Amino acid sequence: MIAYYLTHPQVDMETARPVPLWRLSAIGRGRVEAMRAKPWLGTLSRIVASAETKAVEAAAILAAHLGIPMNVVEEMGENDRSSTGFLEPAAFEAAADRFFAEPEASWNGWERAVDASRRIVRAVDGALRDHDPERPILFVGHGAVGSLLKASLAGRPISRVEDQPAGGGNIFAFRLSNRQLLCDWTPMEEFEGVRG
Repeated sequence: MIAYYLTHPQVDMETARPVPLWRLSAIGRGRVEAMRAKPWLGTLSRIVASAETKAVEAAAILAAHLGIPMNVVEEMGENDRSSTGFLEPAAFEAAADRFFAEPEASWNGWERAVDASRRIVRAVDGALRDHDPERPILFVGHGAVGSLLKASLAGRPISRVEDQPAGGGNIFAFRLSNRQLLCDWTPMEEFEGVRG
């Protein structure tokens, strides 16, 4: 069977709040709500979300619609950027370039990409430890750690080439039995499931 990884879509950039507490914007919430009509969602048995507010909000919308359990896993959080706090978009993109290009280095106190990669892989493996591999599952998380997970599943080096398209709300899938990557990032509106 299949595991899906969904990144939360657009958020309200509330510069006075810590980034992990940012919420989905009206656009982001609308995208998740529209996704409820997708037939492939009906195959899910469980949803596992990062503890960050935006991921929990997205996961809760889908779990409530499907009537399935939702678990929150702290270790699935986005790469720790608390040392710099909010960065304007252009500065953030430059910092993200460095994060992926120099995975063994910490940019201005950010969590290193190699450490974030180990953490997200460990979190996903932990969530799957007691999960029935015959039952599809959805992870709801973040772009950077999701990209690190995707690279790890594909056996490729850390690189921004693995990053999701802008705007968030993208999905990839992998096979539960052997952790084989089944597709690249696909916008949530266009994703129609995959065969496992």
